[in-house]
Amino acid sequence: MPSHGDLDRQIEHLMQCKPLPEVEVKTLCEQARAILVEEWNVQPVKCPVTVCGDIHGQFHDLIELFRIGGNAPDTNYLFMGDYVGR
Repeated sequence: MPSHGDLDRQIEHLMQCKPLPEVEVKTLCEQARAILVEEWNVQPVKCPVTVCGDIHGQFHDLIELFRIGGNAPDTNYLFMGDYVGR
């Protein structure tokens, strides 16, 4: 497992808008997954999945998403943010 120094170097590299080598990105993803899978609020998602941003309770936006991506249950959707207007 990389040290905090490695992570600091990677962050500095990214802050300079320089890409990380693919092997480092894969390692970071594996480490993040190992941590996040233990969190109580992380749920398994059946793949493939279409990830959607916050639709702010807008029904017409939801219909447009289904038009573009396909209807449920033929397409799996993951909505990020609130999907009910406040």
